[in-house]
Amino acid sequence: MEQAFWHQKWADNQIGFHQAQANPYLQRYWPGLGLAAGSRVLVPLCGKSLDLAWLAGQGYRVRGVELSRRAVEDFFQEQGLQAQVRQQGAFEVWSSGEVELWCGDFFALRAEDVADCVGLYDRAALIALPPAMRERYMGLLSRLLPTGSGLVVTLDYEQRLLAGPPFSVADEEVRRGFAGWQVEELEAQDVIGESPKFLQAGVKCLVERAYRVRF
Repeated sequence: MEQAFWHQKWADNQIGFHQAQANPYLQRYWPGLGLAAGSRVLVPLCGKSLDLAWLAGQGYRVRGVELSRRAVEDFFQEQGLQAQVRQQGAFEVWSSGEVELWCGDFFALRAEDVADCVGLYDRAALIALPPAMRERYMGLLSRLLPTGSGLVVTLDYEQRLLAGPPFSVADEEVRRGFAGWQVEELEAQDVIGESPKFLQAGVKCLVERAYRVRF
């Protein structure tokens, strides 16, 4: 998808993917990953997610990556944080306390940019990308990240009934894309009853899955 698509979404405030509270899977399963307090966690395509603040509140150092400068500005403003801004390669880095948000194209990341990231949290990145970009995204993570563990959340539904994003990502695609990693399904639940947009499109089953990954 073109970058202009996401810039327009933020400009028009069409951000239905933004959740008004920390993600329940994150709260339920993150403690079980066994990552030490102070570990650096990579959060791709993070938007202005409250999950960033939750992770920081648990004692982790958070490195979010987000294309939209509007989203980055909104995060710090809404959290009441004063950010310091610096340039880091292709990225404009906004930081305050334990949170730093790298504003720019995720695919411009280099190995040295994430060398200290031993945690990964993906709730809205994989499902935001169409198939070819998902393959590229998973390949990049597999190549760049050092040893660690993380949490990945996906949606799985009949894609022909509704154009993404969010896109449908089947279990087999996750396992194929992260073939070099250990992938363990922690939970799968049908959330179609909580999803009017999908119901109106005729979707009968909308499976949300949470995975523990070890890389």
